[in-house]
Amino acid sequence: MRWMWIDRFVEFVSGERAVAIKNVSIAEEPLDGYAPGIAVMPNSLIVEGLAQTGGLLVGEAKRFEERVVLAKLGKAVFHQPAVAGDTLTYTAIVEDIQDDGAIVRAESRIGDQPQADVELFFAHLDERFPGKELFNPEDFLMMLRVFSLYEVGRKPDGSPLDIPERYLEAERLAGQR
Repeated sequence: MRWMWIDRFVEFVSGERAVAIKNVSIAEEPLDGYAPGIAVMPNSLIVEGLAQTGGLLVGEAKRFEERVVLAKLGKAVFHQPAVAGDTLTYTAIVEDIQDDGAIVRAESRIGDQPQADVELFFAHLDERFPGKELFNPEDFLMMLRVFSLYEVGRKPDGSPLDIPERYLEAERLAGQR
C-alpha cells in the first residue's frame, strides 16, 4: 500500500482490540497543501488510519484468509484538529463480527484528549466478488512486520500471534528470486 496512515501497533488482541500510533508530520505530502499555512491532517485521512487499524483487526481475526474492505462509515465526530507534531493514538474495538462483515467502534486521541470517534462497517468479500488477493502476500507480511503486529499481537488467551504459514511461504519464495 502506498499510503499507510498508521505507524505501528502498540497493542493488538486478536478479534477484540487494536491500538496503533500515527505521528503527524509536516513532511507528509497531504499536510502540505490541504490548508495552506496550517499543517493540519485532513479528517478523511484520520478516518482512513482508523479504518486501517480496524480493518487489520477484522482481517487478522480470520488469519487474513478473507478479503476485508471498508463498506461504510456509520458516524464520525471530530473534537479537534490534528496538526504537525501531534501523535494520534487510534483504538479500534470489534463490536460484532459475522461471516459477511464486522462493526468496529474506533477513536483517535491526542494525548488524553479525544480527537475523533467513528463507527466503521467492514465487508468480507466472498465468491460473488471474484479476484485475486488485495495485496501481494510477501509485501503484506512485510507491512505487518513494519507495524510490529506480530511483536505486540496476542490471542485472547494472551499467547503470541503466529504468522499464517501461507505468508511465511510467500516470504520464503520471494527470498529465492
